Amino acid sequence: QVQLVESGGGLVQAGGSLRLSCAASGRTFSSFVMAWYRQAPGKEREFVAAISGGGTGTPYADSVKGRFTIFRDNGKNTVSLQMNSLKPEDTAIYYCRATLGGDHYWGQGTQVTVSS
Repeated sequence: QVQLVESGGGLVQAGGSLRLSCAASGRTFSSFVMAWYRQAPGKEREFVAAISGGGTGTPYADSVKGRFTIFRDNGKNTVSLQMNSLKPEDTAIYYCRATLGGDHYWGQGTQVTVSS
C-alpha cells in the first residue's frame, strides 16, 4: 500500500506557472506507475499525465501537451507536475494516483485556480 500527499496548488494568473508535487510513502515507489488527474467543478475526473516507474513513458492529455511536464524522483519518492502557460480551463482539483497491478491509490488532491 502507498499513501500520497499532494502539494503546490494555489491561485495563479493565466499564463503563469505552478509546480505540483506528490510525496509517496513506502519502499517500492519505483514499482508504481504514477499519474496526475484533475477534476473541475461539475465535471468528471480526467487524466492529465502519467509516468512509468523508470520515467521512460510519459503520456499526456491532449489539452496539456506542450504545457505540462511530469517527472519523478524515485530516490525521494516524489512525482511532480510542472504546469506552464496555465489557462482558466486548467482550474481544478489535481489528484496524484499510484498504480501497481490492478490497485490504484489516490491522494486527497490540491486545488489549482487560474484567473483570467
